[in-house]
Amino acid sequence: MPKYTITLIPGDGIGPEITNSVQRIIDAAKVEICWESYKAGKSALEVYGDPLPKALLHSIETHKIALKGPLTTEVGKGFQSANVQLRKSLRLYANLRPVKTLTGAYSRYTGIDLVIVRENTESLYAGIENEIAPGVMQASKIITREASLNIAKFAFDYAQKHHRKKVTAVHKANIMKLADGLFLDCCREVSKSYPDIIYDEIIVDNCSMQLVMNPKRFDMLVMENLYGDIISDLCAGLVGGLGVVPGANIGEHVSIFEAVHGSAPDIAGQGIANPTALLLSAIMMLQYLGEETAAQLILNAVYRVYGEAKILTKDLGGNNTTEEFTNEIIKYVVK
Repeated sequence: MPKYTITLIPGDGIGPEITNSVQRIIDAAKVEICWESYKAGKSALEVYGDPLPKALLHSIETHKIALKGPLTTEVGKGFQSANVQLRKSLRLYANLRPVKTLTGAYSRYTGIDLVIVRENTESLYAGIENEIAPGVMQASKIITREASLNIAKFAFDYAQKHHRKKVTAVHKANIMKLADGLFLDCCREVSKSYPDIIYDEIIVDNCSMQLVMNPKRFDMLVMENLYGDIISDLCAGLVGGLGVVPGANIGEHVSIFEAVHGSAPDIAGQGIANPTALLLSAIMMLQYLGEETAAQLILNAVYRVYGEAKILTKDLGGNNTTEEFTNEIIKYVVK
């Protein structure tokens, strides 16, 4: 009898290939999981006429945890992002993106260790848009006290639990004095309950510049939705790109761990996709489940394979297939 039942969303494009890789590695680490697999996004729309089938949502709500591959989101047309719909439907209010140097992955920096915490349910991503006159579109930015307090508390709780020293609130309150001003007020209020953690603030454009110039000045960054979407990708670029960073969407009762990169339809089916981002997300999932031994075993194998730099996929400068890379990870997991 498997110890866990977890909802699996293979995703679009390269998603099925990298989720298969991660399943094999977790199995090698002797974590007994029953996977309930469901389509979402473009692939679900083609089969069910719905990018977010009710059966999928029911599965996640029942089992409280999911692992998700990348989903295709069309630009400027088509259905609303299934990623955004999942976060809103399941109230996954916190997006967590640890960004850490992975030796062997090319980047311009070394020793990066940042954590990005992004509010996940509102801001411009609330999706409130309308045409107020021909050729004039309006998008409304929503910031609430409740959501701002929740994300600030999540950030400080995480900092306390993981022994982080500083939390920086990212904002544009010099221009959006009411919306971003409210967000800052909430961060300041919450910070008072954590006297051992340094709290400071930075304007989002200055933050972008400082991250490029001296990223090591930051420890944890907390921000509203749109800023978080942009800054978290910028930070991924500091350590080699979206292919080597994990991500999670956390709610009070449900959590989804995901690959944060795109579905890469141009290389789908070629067997050359890099599963590292989803694998690192799965390691976060195992830690969340309390499977620390298995999580560390897999993480050590990742460090070993990257450190040796002998078996790597094309995007990492190697010439190996997804299967060869996966087998190399498994070799060190079972040693």
